Amino acid sequence: MENYIFGIRPLIEALEKGERPEKVLIQQGLIGENYQQMFQIIRQEKIPFQMVPVEKLNRVTRKNHQGVIAFIALISYQPLHQLLPMIYDRGEFPLLVLLDRVTDVRNLGAIARSAECFGAHGLVIPDKGSAPVNADAIKTSAGALSRIPVCREGNILETIAFLKESGIRIVAASEKSREEAFNADLKGPLAVLMGSEDKGISPSLLRMADSVVSIPMSGKTASLNVSVAAGIFLYEVHRQRLGPK
Repeated sequence: MENYIFGIRPLIEALEKGERPEKVLIQQGLIGENYQQMFQIIRQEKIPFQMVPVEKLNRVTRKNHQGVIAFIALISYQPLHQLLPMIYDRGEFPLLVLLDRVTDVRNLGAIARSAECFGAHGLVIPDKGSAPVNADAIKTSAGALSRIPVCREGNILETIAFLKESGIRIVAASEKSREEAFNADLKGPLAVLMGSEDKGISPSLLRMADSVVSIPMSGKTASLNVSVAAGIFLYEVHRQRLGPK
């Protein structure tokens, strides 16, 4: 299944219908009235775009792309400000997974699978610098990405501030922390903040966390795969919420 559209006019028509692409690849040096109209809409709607050489576009499709390829989401995103009241109205404590710089689609899919299995109410991802929700991500998630709400937010710093104002604690995962997740209080309204394996969590986001916890390990490998770490953290949250047997 193709999850992209190509051509300037088809993209303009999609944008005018309210579709919001994950990302748009635009050939360097494009000119023309139609291009200017398309680009203006992209800028107004703050849709992520990248100027690329034509060779990159040709690797996606050899059809007449006219210098433009837009990747379309296979799911419908849900605004975070709409999701939170729904959770609270059900009398439940929100559990969200906030991802920073997680760019591998298989990691995204695996995290979504664990999140749905352990009762998370939603994933929160940035609209730039995040793995796209494509066919590979959905397949890796075993369909969880079609069942769990996904919120794509523009400014993660502002998102964290909004979550904290809404009574949600931010717990960041980092192997550098001395506080272990199994000794931390992970009950109540919570957002688990995970970063990429190579870059970790952005320092500006890490400073906004209410606490930073780690997973104790005994091997010589420095860190876990981010999807494995997320699964462990989410299981611990689930275990604490279930309470003593």
